[in-house]
Amino acid sequence: MGILYAAIIVILIISIVLTLKETGKGDENYRSSAKRNNRNLTLIYVVIIALAVVALAVYIIFYV
Repeated sequence: MGILYAAIIVILIISIVLTLKETGKGDENYRSSAKRNNRNLTLIYVVIIALAVVALAVYIIFYV
C-alpha cells in the first residue's frame, strides 16, 4: 500500500513540474496572461489534491 501512496505522490510532483515548465513556453499573449493562468492551474491542483485526500480518507474509513 505504501508503494501506491509513493506512486501517487511522484505522479503529482511530475505533473506539477511539467505543467509549470510548459507555462514558460508559448506565444506573446500567453506570456502576458501567465500570472492568471498559473493561479488557475494552482487552484485546480489544490482542488484535485483536496478531493483526492478526502476520497482516500473515505476509502480508509469505510473499506480498510
